Amino acid sequence: MKICVFCSANNSLPDEYFERTRELGAWMASEGHTLVFGGCNMGLMECVAKAAHDGGGQTVGVIPTIIEKGGKVSEHVDVRILCDNLSDRKDLLIGRSDVIIALPGGVGTLDEVFTVLAAASIGYHHKQVILYNIDGFWDSLLDMLADLRRRGVLRDGFDDTLKTARCLDDIKRLCSPEQQ
Repeated sequence: MKICVFCSANNSLPDEYFERTRELGAWMASEGHTLVFGGCNMGLMECVAKAAHDGGGQTVGVIPTIIEKGGKVSEHVDVRILCDNLSDRKDLLIGRSDVIIALPGGVGTLDEVFTVLAAASIGYHHKQVILYNIDGFWDSLLDMLADLRRRGVLRDGFDDTLKTARCLDDIKRLCSPEQQ
């Protein structure tokens, strides 16, 4: 399976985020899954890439030219796909993946998640987005989405696309062939 991971490129995050991200990358490699990610050498992006690569897994980095020019490309990228900008990057990440996992992240991660959800809601694809809710990171977003659901502005089937995982076992279950 090709698993896209959206996440923070910030190095100043809680240790638990890095520990759980390493665990995810190692599991992906052990199962023969391919990591598809943003190709950056910082934060959780670098952490998941290193864990997957060191475990013998394949990593695909989709790298905007500004990241490459800035010398911020991970050395743990096996396959480099260069692109012009963040819009291109999102299209390539989504197109090259079977499922998406969102780790803690900021506005870039939110942008990526909502691009996938919006496209799925109108039928462009049927890919699942799994929010890896490490230490309750996504709780406030989930509350907001529940409010939107109560107000009737989310389409039917939204819950089929967006899933939540609190631990690696949840991710394993959600990524199993029966769930895809």
